[in-house]
Amino acid sequence: MTLTDEQRTEIRETANEVRRDVIRMVHAAGCGHPGGPLGMADFMSTLFLAHLKLTRSNLHAADRDRFILGNGHTCAGYYALLAQKGLIPRDELLRFRKLGSPLQGHPHRNAELGIDFSTGSLGNSLSVASGMALAAKLNGWSTRVYSTSSDGESQEGQIWEAATSAAHYGLANLTVIVDFNNIQIDGVMREVMNVRDLREKYAAFGWHAVDVDGHDIDAVDAALCAAAAETERPSAIIAETVIGKGVSFMENQSGWHGVAPNDEQAELALAELA
Repeated sequence: MTLTDEQRTEIRETANEVRRDVIRMVHAAGCGHPGGPLGMADFMSTLFLAHLKLTRSNLHAADRDRFILGNGHTCAGYYALLAQKGLIPRDELLRFRKLGSPLQGHPHRNAELGIDFSTGSLGNSLSVASGMALAAKLNGWSTRVYSTSSDGESQEGQIWEAATSAAHYGLANLTVIVDFNNIQIDGVMREVMNVRDLREKYAAFGWHAVDVDGHDIDAVDAALCAAAAETERPSAIIAETVIGKGVSFMENQSGWHGVAPNDEQAELALAELA
């Protein structure tokens, strides 16, 4: 299915609003991870608005779609999208990381907010997503399970154990989107621990795998449609992104992996995203 002009406009506007929310949230908290969610905003907005079947009305349905944020530290963008879908009150966003808020620095499973799993320990997410997808398959449900991951998380061995299992069980209802920005907390991923060509790796493990520009919403949409059309294999979408996308002084800077902007920086960032 090709996106309509109206859908493209909605996704682009939502992605930009998500970026503004990320800056506001991390700035208000005085801590957090702005770079990753800024880079993921385009493909995450495409997924949440055009593909993921998660609404207030089906929130408690056992057979609804599921989503797991594997790179849990990027949760500011995830929370902003849940607010866009009406699952989190918008005024709750500015309580991000505050004592007593359900919106902590890594997602905490909350059935009322649509948060399907607690993440943060890198490497676990694809195993859990595979289990959810297998359960849905055994139950004969039309559920689709989506997980994000990252190039840094791909350094974890458990990711590849899960990839082996998902291919073995033919989990065609499972899709992972890997945020590939070549940046992690210690610097450039290819210098810290090079994961090399993830498309080729997933394909070798028996997955349908594609590379896309993670900021091209039509390309992301096409990849998600192709994943939905798969009947035998799980799908991996390797989304090449720019950390800090949309804020010039944050783009491609590993220093913005986990640092909050000060007042002046937040003002400058919001001005660029206006």
